[in-house]
Order: sequence, then C-alpha cells, then structure tokens
Amino acid sequence: QVALVESGGGLVQAGGSLRLSCAASGRAFSNYYMGWFRQAPGKEREFVAWINSIGSVTSSADSVKGRFTISRDNAKNTLYLQMGRLTSNDTARYYCAGAWRSGNLRSPGSYNYWGQGTQVTVSS
Repeated sequence: QVALVESGGGLVQAGGSLRLSCAASGRAFSNYYMGWFRQAPGKEREFVAWINSIGSVTSSADSVKGRFTISRDNAKNTLYLQMGRLTSNDTARYYCAGAWRSGNLRSPGSYNYWGQGTQVTVSS
C-alpha cells in the first residue's frame, strides 16, 4: 500500500510558475512508475506526465511539453511537477498516481494508487 499526498497548488497569474510535490509513504516508492494527471470541472481526467521508477525516462502530454517537467527524488520519496508559462488552460486539480508496472502510462486505468489532488488556478 502507498499513500500519496500532493501539495504546492495555489493561485498564480498567467505566465507564472508553480512546483507541485507528491509525498509518498508506505511500500517502496522507488519501485513505482509515477504520473501526474489533472482534471478540470466537467472534464475527464487528463494525462500530464509520467516518469519511470529510477527517473531516467519521462513522457509528457503535448499540451505541457516544454513547459512542465516531471522529476522524482527516491531518497525523499517525493515526486515533483515543475510547471512554467502557465495559462488559464492549466487550471485544474492535479493528481499524482503510482503504478506497479509499465503499460499505457498515459491512461488513468494503469495506476494503482492516487492522491487526493491539489488545486491549481491560473488567473488571466
């Protein structure tokens, strides 16, 4: 069992930056693929980025490529999402998730554990 807790969300002006964190507790964080998803009101949960267990491979959605960076610190059991050049389209609740194995890591269904999310609101 893994418990995930996101933090770092808030209100930011368009063009600004935020760094989200996801603290993991429980069984070996370093064994998991990790991902970030987001969900805006009335919309489906959307893939943002994923990272492999040792942090050597990442993938991100086209909508955030070049603006967002996913990373992890296995010594601290923490996942990060550095977000830059934010726009109103990035307003959503952001969730971190953990997966036992690879697969379609762009799909929410591939993940076994989820945090409660942290709200990001971008004002224009």
